Formats: sequence, C-alpha cells, structure tokens
Amino acid sequence: MTADWTVLDTELAAWDQAGLPLPLWWRDDDAIEPTPALEQLCDMADRMGLPVHLAIIPAFVQDGLVDTVSDRLLIPVVHGWSHHNHTTGMQKKAEYPTNRPLVEMTGEVSKSLATLTDLFGDALYPLFVPPWNRIAPELIAELPAAGYAALSTFAPRKAATAAPGLTRINTHLDPIAWRDEKSLINPEDLIAQVARQLADRRTGTADNDEPYGILTHHLVHDDAIWDFTEQLISRLLRGPATPWTAPNKDT
Repeated sequence: MTADWTVLDTELAAWDQAGLPLPLWWRDDDAIEPTPALEQLCDMADRMGLPVHLAIIPAFVQDGLVDTVSDRLLIPVVHGWSHHNHTTGMQKKAEYPTNRPLVEMTGEVSKSLATLTDLFGDALYPLFVPPWNRIAPELIAELPAAGYAALSTFAPRKAATAAPGLTRINTHLDPIAWRDEKSLINPEDLIAQVARQLADRRTGTADNDEPYGILTHHLVHDDAIWDFTEQLISRLLRGPATPWTAPNKDT
C-alpha cells in the first residue's frame, strides 16, 4: 500500500508559509543490549542525522551496550527499573502506579539513575521514561530530588514542567498497533494524526516549544514500521523540522 501524504504535505506547506520552526526529537524504548534491530535503528539515525534518545531498562542492561552508545547517534536515558508491571486486575499496566509505596518507588528510580550513570557517565541524560508512559503523580514530584532533569511520557504536554525543576518532554506519535497484530497502524491514519498535531501547534492550541516526539520500539519493528518511520522523519526534516537533542546536563 502506497500512503497518501497529501494532508501532511499541505500542513507542512502552511508551516513553510508561516516560517515556523519545529523541534523534532526521537525516543526509542526498551533497549538492554546490542542487537541487529538496534543496529538498524542506528543506521536509520545516521541516514537522517537525527539522534535517538535510547530508553534503557537498567535492571537488564548489558555492558556491551556501552560501546554501541559511544559509537552511534544514541543518547541514553532511563526507562524505569525492570519494566515490571505492578498493577493488578483490569488496571492499565504501570511500573510506577499509585498503589505502590512511594518510598519503594523513589528508591528504585534513584537506583536506576545510579546504575546507568555508572555505565554511561556523562553521556547519560537524566530523563526518566516510565514504562507504559504511566507514573504516579506523587513520584513525579520526587524525581528532581532523585537527580532527574526531565520526564517523558506520551501525548502533548499541558505544561512545560512536570514538577519544579523537572522539564516535561513527551512523545506524540507511536506507529505500532499494540492491541492488534503489533504491526503498523494504517499509515494514512498516522499521517492524518501528525497533520492534526502540527496544525494544533501552528495555530497555538498546542505547545510548539515542546519538541515533537516520535516514539519507536526497535525490538518489535517489522519492515512496514521501519519504512514508515523513516519516510515520516525524512519528510519532517525536509520541511520545518530541525533535530532536537537533550541539553548537556551542565547547561
């Protein structure tokens, strides 16, 4: 199936006419070790010149990932602790739900940051990515004291900060049909979604200071997901988008 990009091209033309910039960032979740899929992700990032903020699961990270991160366009960030679901029954999955003791969660996220800092040093950006993009509000308030500078979940942010001293940098488009066959969502639905989101930013109903975030999961991609992701990012970069990367911890 050849996707029709007309609705997005029309929106990008409106951006060009308005002279608006679009900061673009890329987050990829669930990394623990070097794999062929991770190499494919890195190769794509190289082709487009867009770094990937690699959300790494601290409990299972392998030492071999350090060399890959140092050699490629990857910025390591923290992805929970073990990606373990702590909800029950019909509750949506979360590693950090409201029913967990706060002291337990705070200790765990501190351990996560320490573990990855030991491995990656200054290359690590202290951005916390909660598994399944869900996190108890009371834990958010504790993240700055635990050493984090930013929080990333999913959907347009309502405010630039999630808590005092904690920037919110969300992702906005996930191309995977998780509830179905875990392949690509209908590409024209995705294209329409991006066009709507960009229109909201252009007209001021969404925060265009927040980098527009593409969310991927390299370990489960099929060819359709790889192809669409590259086409979309390339199209955005030919238009108003410029690569955004997490700032240096000292800036």
